[in-house]
Amino acid sequence: MSESKNDFSKGNVYKIIVSLAIPMIFAQLVQVMYNVVDRIYIGHLPGTSSTALTGLGLTFPVVTLILAFTNLFGMGGAPLCSIERGRKNDKKAELIMGNTFAMLVYTAFALMITGYLVMKPMLYMFGASEKTYVYAASYLKIYLIGTPFVMLSAGMNGFINSQGFAGTGMMTTLIGAALNILLDPIFIFVLNMGVKGAAIATVISQFVSCIWVMRFLLGKKTLLLLRRENMRIVPKILKDIVGIGMAGFIMAASTGFVQITYNSTLKSFGGDVYVGIMTIFNSLRDVIILPAQGLSGAAQPVIGYNYGAKEYPRIKKAITFISISSILYMGLCQLLVMFFPKIFIHIFNSDPELVRLGVPAMRIYFSGFFILALQSAGQSVFVGMGLSKHAVFFTILRKVIIVIPLTLILPRLFGLGVNGVFTAEPVSNFIGGFACYITMLFTVRRILNIEEKKSENA
Repeated sequence: MSESKNDFSKGNVYKIIVSLAIPMIFAQLVQVMYNVVDRIYIGHLPGTSSTALTGLGLTFPVVTLILAFTNLFGMGGAPLCSIERGRKNDKKAELIMGNTFAMLVYTAFALMITGYLVMKPMLYMFGASEKTYVYAASYLKIYLIGTPFVMLSAGMNGFINSQGFAGTGMMTTLIGAALNILLDPIFIFVLNMGVKGAAIATVISQFVSCIWVMRFLLGKKTLLLLRRENMRIVPKILKDIVGIGMAGFIMAASTGFVQITYNSTLKSFGGDVYVGIMTIFNSLRDVIILPAQGLSGAAQPVIGYNYGAKEYPRIKKAITFISISSILYMGLCQLLVMFFPKIFIHIFNSDPELVRLGVPAMRIYFSGFFILALQSAGQSVFVGMGLSKHAVFFTILRKVIIVIPLTLILPRLFGLGVNGVFTAEPVSNFIGGFACYITMLFTVRRILNIEEKKSENA
């Protein structure tokens, strides 16, 4: 009965995606809240709120790098697992899961050790000043302890979702985030630990989430069991995982490089206050974009399964659905941010100077926000069908080839200054988003037409 329930080649495609998307969106929202809640509380610390928030923002690239490696293996293994399930090859699916687990563990400890060794020069390279470094280092020294927990909980949770247990996957982050929301004010305000308290609450929450994931994948309810014998690295399997996961890796890693470029350039042209403003923008962006990413993410296992099962018309329906839904949602969000910027800024900080400078900057930064729906849909289709090279290219195009150079060049042109930094984002959204989506449509149509002809001639 479990196999029939999780057979994505049957039933209404839209309902399947939505049924997977709702708990996945909620789970992803809760996952993002691990860090966003920290920023909200820290941004309202008496006396030092703006400086502390800026210091916390300087740790974004490190957090993003950890996410990048989590995506490399987690987002690489889960789609492959879906494809093998579609082919009824559970043995290989379990081998993929075991190899993913092993690489997540090895990489987590490597990143944690490296972070401690290069912390000070790294944070100054990211745009720290003498005032903000203190807060950034205080947070990061504790946060790095939880690296194995966050990588395993987030990386292995994809294997729960890929089996159709989206509700269980939702609980992975729900439990941890509920703890984080509860513990944050206790450690930050009651125990008067400030930034250190936020980090401690986060690590405890990540640990509990990790225990939940491992308990399920080692238990009796899972369709695919995490076995010790499958944790021995198989080069061919690892190559396939990395090939698919490279899109998610580059997406997150390039985001980290963009954040570094943003922070260092803003510090040069506007000072610490603008680094704090960008911290708020990054936080809002991460939260607001989640429903669109959740829909696209929910479509990935559906697309992968139907590709493996050769149910090509269902793939086309999935693409149409996530495209229209994401564009409508992102368009609405853009309007809200453009018309009510102060409300969103006050969620994180109420410093009058930060709000005054942040309002016009927010309208520039979010002016091309709805186009990200095209990027999200295009990337997810590429990944779901195993077209990793395409996904990787368009990630690099938007974030590395377009955003970073514009961030460095525009502030020096026509006296734009900090406005040039904020303008780089919408320009990259338009160019990269349209290029990714249009190419996806032509590429997928060509591939599916070829596959359909093969099926007819078979």
